[in-house]
Parts: sequence; structure tokens; C-alpha cells
Amino acid sequence: MNKIIYLTRHAQAYHNVAEDWSIPDAELTPLGRDQSAALRKDTERTFQRHVDLIVSSPLRRPMQTALIGCAPLIERLNGQGKPMILLPELQEVNDLPCDTGSARKDLESNPEFASLDFSPLEPSPLPSHWSSAPTWTSKRGLFDPNRCQERARWVRRWLRDETHPDEKHVVVVAHGDILRVIADGHRSDKPWANAEVRAFRFKAVDDHDAVLVAATEIEITASGPDSASEATVAKEGSDEPTSSELKN
Repeated sequence: MNKIIYLTRHAQAYHNVAEDWSIPDAELTPLGRDQSAALRKDTERTFQRHVDLIVSSPLRRPMQTALIGCAPLIERLNGQGKPMILLPELQEVNDLPCDTGSARKDLESNPEFASLDFSPLEPSPLPSHWSSAPTWTSKRGLFDPNRCQERARWVRRWLRDETHPDEKHVVVVAHGDILRVIADGHRSDKPWANAEVRAFRFKAVDDHDAVLVAATEIEITASGPDSASEATVAKEGSDEPTSSELKN
């Protein structure tokens, strides 16, 4: 069976509302927390029941979205010894304060994140694919905004080739710009709402780019009818701008 990847944009964060990309590692607004709660209500008895793995960007807003919106899923997987994975490669594209992660010590000191394992933020030795980036927040090496397509390809290949074969349904929580690159292969301008989940599958099992295609053409047992537009299986927020859209 082909893996089904549920690409999920974080709920509304403060930089979305203020249209201010100078806010460091922006957190969810109260509305964003409500959107995350609505995501839980709408999906905990549908696709979340079948998910085998959840992965998140280590920035605050996607982690908060996951912890609220996927709480039953995270609890179930924790019970199976499969905690949520924090993947630095899922960070947002631009080298702006709102898109740059926080120091590990700051995240670990936040009670909201007490259940998470932040060791992937400081791997030793540094992975070769980081291309000499000294830290995950450096926006250098693989994390240079100009290398976002390469980074997105690495994420797709990791999801397809490095996750366990039995992990057939995977939730990925990240950001609008990097999700567009992961889904489309380039920095597209397709709208992607806050707390919107889109389902994809891999076009092939061995292509170099690990191309994703919308999963609406195949049966997605966990998501119900496969007629959702543009692969969307849940949508709680509006099309708040990403930092790239604010810059333009």
C-alpha cells in the first residue's frame, strides 16, 4: 500500500494577524488554539484513528497545533512508544524572525512542550545533509532559503524511504511556504489555509524526487469519500498570508 501523507499547516499565529514577520518564532493566537481544537474535533474519529506516525516542525506554532489538534493521536502513539518526531528540515523557508526556531533550552523550559524530545535539534555528529549548517536555526547550509527545494526533496524522500514500511499514514505539521514546496516541488502560490490538512500519496516508489500527488484519486479509508477538492480533508482557518506573501 502507498503511504498517505497528511500535510497540515499550523493554525493562526500572531505574525499572521499582525502581518509582522519580525515576531520571533511566532506562537498561536487564541483563535489559532480554537482552530486547533476544531481540528481535533473534526478529525479525531476520521483519519487520526489510522495514523501511524506524526512529525512536526520544531517551531512553536506547528508544535502547538499538533499538541492540541492531534492530542488523541499523540497519546495513542506515545502509548506505542512512537512519540511525535521533531524534524528541523520542516522549518519554514525564509530567514525571518517569525520563521526561525528557538534555542533548544528555551523550548525545553516551556511547560507546554514538556512531553517532547528536542534532541533532534542538536544531533551529534551533525548530519551530512545539513551541508555544514552549524545549527538548525542558522538558515545556512540546507536551511538556506535558496535551497528550500532541495530540503523539501529530502523531506519527501525521508517520509517515503526512511520511515517504517508499516507506517502507512503519516501526519506532517509544518508551515505554508515549505508545505507548498514539499507538495508542488517549487515555491507555488497556491492558497493553504491555517489548520488545513491535505492528503497526498507518492507518485512512485523509487523516483529520485519522491514526487507527491493528491490522494483524492485513490481510496482513503480513514478520510471517507475521496472527492475532496485539492486533496483537502480538513480546513479550520482562512488563507492567512505566509511571510513570503507578506514580503510580496
